[in-house]
Parts: sequence; structure tokens; C-alpha cells
Amino acid sequence: MRKSHTLNRQIIGCDQCPRLLEHCQSIAQIKRKAYQDQEYWAKPVPNLGELPAALLLVGLAPGAHGANRTGRMFTGDESGRWLFRALHRAGFANQSTWQSDRDGLKLLDCAITAVNHCAPPDNKPTLEEMKRCSPFLAETIRLCQPRVIVALGQIAWTQTWRLTSAHRQSVTPQQHRIPGTPKFAHGARVALEQGCWMLGSYHPSQQNTFTGRLTEKMLDDLFLQARQLLDAK
Repeated sequence: MRKSHTLNRQIIGCDQCPRLLEHCQSIAQIKRKAYQDQEYWAKPVPNLGELPAALLLVGLAPGAHGANRTGRMFTGDESGRWLFRALHRAGFANQSTWQSDRDGLKLLDCAITAVNHCAPPDNKPTLEEMKRCSPFLAETIRLCQPRVIVALGQIAWTQTWRLTSAHRQSVTPQQHRIPGTPKFAHGARVALEQGCWMLGSYHPSQQNTFTGRLTEKMLDDLFLQARQLLDAK
């Protein structure tokens, strides 16, 4: 069995955060009106894509009625609609579908993971919950061996830096803002260990896309930058 498949089995079977598991299952019982006839996944959501991969995307956590419902990262909500369309335009996905885990979508030399694999209340995992999930992110990065990492949001940026920078042994996992962490911004770029680059991107959440803080062009330009870095190797 591929090590990445073993990792996904471990992620799905994790029970280290009772608050998050209870929330995932509670959402599945209440459901959103549009999804009353659907059975929710309601457990930790595994990584998406085959490892290793040249490009790794790191999000925050599954959406309550998106990935927590469909069981696939960024699938079933507006964030996924924006993300998969951009990945398809950049050549990192075979199609731009985003609504179902049975739509035939395949990532191309690309994988998607998250800081937390369970949907948190108010989309805000605690520092302790991020700490418990961090071994999964560290192992994903190790198995992926990416040449470019795209951190979707401030938290993903900070946690990825903590796990990949030369300073990672001198900080505590509980820290939200690591001393010396490069400033996060959309389009920010920083060199990590072993020739890998990390790019910062605003998260494609409705809070950012509906307000115009993140536009399709901004997302396209970000993945164009990722493609150029990969092609330059």
C-alpha cells in the first residue's frame, strides 16, 4: 500500500479532537436545507491528490457543508468552486468540477491538505487542535516532497513555515505567530529548505471572494507564479 494511502487512513481514523468530531457529526445531523437528502461524511477529511507532487496546497480546515459533507478537500462549497477552476486553468487539474467527490476530478502533479482535517466551529480551530493535527501536515509535506507550497491564508502560512523552516526546532507548536516568520500577503514568496518555495494566497473563502479582496485574476496570477517556479527547475 502506498504510504500516502496509509497516511489518509490514519487521518480518517483520528479521534484526538473530541470537540471537532462532535461538531462534524452535529452538522451532519442538522444539515443544510439544500442537502437534507444527502449523507454527510462527518469525520476527518483526507488529503486529495497522489503523493509525491510538485505542488502542495495547504488550507485551513474542511468547510462544514463542503468537505465535511462530501469527504473531499474543497469540494461542495464556493471556496472549491474558485479553487478548482483556477487549478484547472493553470493545468493542475483535469477539470474544474467542485460539487461532488464522484465527478472524475483528478489533480495533476498537485495535492491538497489542511492545517486541520476536521471542520471546526466558526471555522476556528484552537491552537491545541492545530498542534494535534500538525503531525499529519508534517508527514504530508515529507511524503509530498513539493517544490512549491501554496499556503491559503495566514494560519496555513505560519504553520507551514514552522514545519519547514530552519527555525522549526526552536519554537513551540502552540505559537500562532512564530518569531521570524516572513510576513504573509497574497503573492508573498519565501524560500524554504531543500529548494522549495512557499507562496502566500488569500484563502478563496466567500469572505474574500464576495468582497473582492481575492479576484479570479489574483488567483490565476498566483498559480502562474507557481507554474513558473516549477518550470524553472
